[in-house]
Amino acid sequence: MTPLLTVPELAAILAEGEPVRVLDVRWRLAGPPAYDDHVAGRIPGSVFVDLDRDLAAPPGDGGRHPLPAREDLQAAMRRAGVSGGVPVVVYDDRDGTSAARAWWLLRHHGHDDVRLLDGGFAAWTAAGRDVESGEPAPAPAGRFTATDGRLPVVGAGDVLDLARDGLLLDARAAERYRGEVEPVDPVAGHIPGAVSAPTAANVGPDGRFGSPEAIGDRFLELGVDGTAPVAVYCGSGVTAAHTVLALEVAGVQAALYPGSWSEWVRDSARPVATGEG
Repeated sequence: MTPLLTVPELAAILAEGEPVRVLDVRWRLAGPPAYDDHVAGRIPGSVFVDLDRDLAAPPGDGGRHPLPAREDLQAAMRRAGVSGGVPVVVYDDRDGTSAARAWWLLRHHGHDDVRLLDGGFAAWTAAGRDVESGEPAPAPAGRFTATDGRLPVVGAGDVLDLARDGLLLDARAAERYRGEVEPVDPVAGHIPGAVSAPTAANVGPDGRFGSPEAIGDRFLELGVDGTAPVAVYCGSGVTAAHTVLALEVAGVQAALYPGSWSEWVRDSARPVATGEG
């Protein structure tokens, strides 16, 4: 099953009254909480999920957005009305870069039917679909049971070997990879051996993914040829999940480095590279 869902497909599911839980995962790296956007306008019936509170543990040695404990994720998803066996659709403003975090976590912890709305809320409104506003009623309690992690994950102790023997993709903007700027973390640069693969290139100008063939061609140019393991990192493990999703669209399973750059640079003994790589 493709991890993507189109606006017409979601609209048909809602119109037919099929069981589904829609999660609004709009988020800003800096700025006011996106819950205000949810109140102002949302896909009907959708439930807001706070990325910082519900989809991450507090910042610390594991980086800016460590993975939440299994029990904490389970509780958050139950509050959002998620149940096992009921399909879940996640969306954000446009390109899926924050919604992919919810997609990855739910899949990682055992929910098999999770898809991302291609183009997000922008595509929904551009198509003239109904929007509801106002303070939402609490979601009915869900019955989701989170399993132990099932998707591949790598840690700080693995990535140098993987960069040497496989392919380690850096999903941040190219200028951050090169070390020219670093707006968030205290050290600029990249993990030695990593290949620059900006998340923004996963989608087109409209925030939607291309065909599986086009996505596959892009990653093939970066060295993803099916002969070696692939892992992805970003600044804090959020947008890297978007690249893991894009690779799945192309038929490739990749591991996530959850701590990503924000964990890597917490240890000054870890090497840092700059430039083109």
